[in-house]
Amino acid sequence: MTPRTTDWWRHAAIYQVYPRSFADGNGDGIGDLAGVRSRLDYLQHLGIEAIWFSPWYLTPMADAGYDVTDFRRIDPRFGTLAEAEKLISEAHERDIRIIVDVVPNHVSNEHAWFTAALNAEPGSPERELFWFREGRGDDGELPPNAWQSIFGGSAWTRVPDGQWYLHLFAPEQPDLNWRNPLVRAEYEDILRFWFDRGVDGIRVDSAAMCSKDPDLPDYDHSVFPDPHPYVDLDENHDIYRGWRAVADSYPEPRALIGEVWLADPDRFAQYLRADELHSAFNFDFLGCSWDPTALRTVIDQTLAAHVGVGAPSTWVLSNHDVTRHVTRYGRPDTSTAAGIRQYNPVVDEDLGRRRARAAALLTMALPGAVYIYQGEELGLPEVEDIPAHRRDDPIYHRTNGEDPGRDGCRVPLPWSGTTEPYGFSPDSAASPWLPQPATWARLTAAAQDADPHSMLTLYRRALARRAAEPALGDGPMQWLDYAPDVLAFTRGESFTCIVNLSATPVQLPDDAQVLVSSQPLSQGVLPVDTSVWLRTA
Repeated sequence: MTPRTTDWWRHAAIYQVYPRSFADGNGDGIGDLAGVRSRLDYLQHLGIEAIWFSPWYLTPMADAGYDVTDFRRIDPRFGTLAEAEKLISEAHERDIRIIVDVVPNHVSNEHAWFTAALNAEPGSPERELFWFREGRGDDGELPPNAWQSIFGGSAWTRVPDGQWYLHLFAPEQPDLNWRNPLVRAEYEDILRFWFDRGVDGIRVDSAAMCSKDPDLPDYDHSVFPDPHPYVDLDENHDIYRGWRAVADSYPEPRALIGEVWLADPDRFAQYLRADELHSAFNFDFLGCSWDPTALRTVIDQTLAAHVGVGAPSTWVLSNHDVTRHVTRYGRPDTSTAAGIRQYNPVVDEDLGRRRARAAALLTMALPGAVYIYQGEELGLPEVEDIPAHRRDDPIYHRTNGEDPGRDGCRVPLPWSGTTEPYGFSPDSAASPWLPQPATWARLTAAAQDADPHSMLTLYRRALARRAAEPALGDGPMQWLDYAPDVLAFTRGESFTCIVNLSATPVQLPDDAQVLVSSQPLSQGVLPVDTSVWLRTA
């Protein structure tokens, strides 16, 4: 499989690997780089063109690796820097690009900078790398403001000398002060470190949250303020212009891909201007309900937001932070607006899987790049009955269990066999770090490998066809007038995608050749909750 262009991020099928849960090579119950290397042929056969790795750096693992101690070292749980370099090389031999995660908003509280800041005096240069402030109240016993952590509770923690430091996530993740030139210089050097080792792109975590209003003003938490004191400040754009200059300095420019959660499409698009990020995740599509009007609206708005800045759209259904869409599509409310994490909701898993198959074909047919979270190709559901003592996510613990957290979408993958660990680890290995359901034997990669009707087979067929179709990936699309509650569009002169979201089957064009369908077809009829790719005259 050879990339069609050097600007691969505009069209690629990109697979997200969450290292702890992909494959365990050394038998300690935790996924690692050895495990990934052993499965590269599987990923090549699947048909993906790039791998995005969630953080693999040195970390205390307070937040699944997003609390980084050293961006230039691989955490021993996962392997070594030499192994990472070998993995990059082996992936390139298979024409697979590599994207790594960089977390600019914060570091670990065990990072050398923060350790030095704790040992330094208030007002010292070491503390100016972070957001240390005096507290309110007679003795400074109250936080500097009422900002709340995204993970629950106050966004401030007090240190022994009485000052407080800001952490918009967990206390173990102190926020960096991006007004400090040392922070900017350090991160640009981190980019060069990985680009020099062959990494093809960077995924930027929480990209719109780096900069803060230096006055740290309070705000009404019941509404989203405009402007916001720490979301989408204009200073962010200067940061990414510096990063783009680094990425463009290589003979084959590297890609910058942002995690940008913004409701305003115009503000979102500003991050994708020609001298900033190359692309950004499409969370509106990820959270959209299984509804024809809602989906068409999101698709139209997405394409319109990107066309003005010349950036490619991206499409994704799940990731390591949200409920797996097989489960979500089986709920009465299929959007994320009702809450992406719930306890024991009513789920029709067969319905959810049927819709997930249809959504996969819709997603892969849209203009731009497509992201596939590990396990989507197996049709894995959310695991919602993890015992309290096995839960790992700080969201669960900081909310006292009111929010079940993100562990349910991070359960280790099932590769083979009929019982845990389902080939995730070698024989006689430690138990997986999160428990796998007893019902997953039918969902293993081995069980689905030869099944012509399995989710895995569908993904392989669709990705192969997508790579072979010149009209797919980046490029234009045109909506077709079709039956009510049916999405239909063309790509190029002869490719058509039709998705039936209505309550009744619909008739397909008489002269069309079926390329891929999400469900078996009969007598030229497209069943409910089914997608099909057609070759039309």
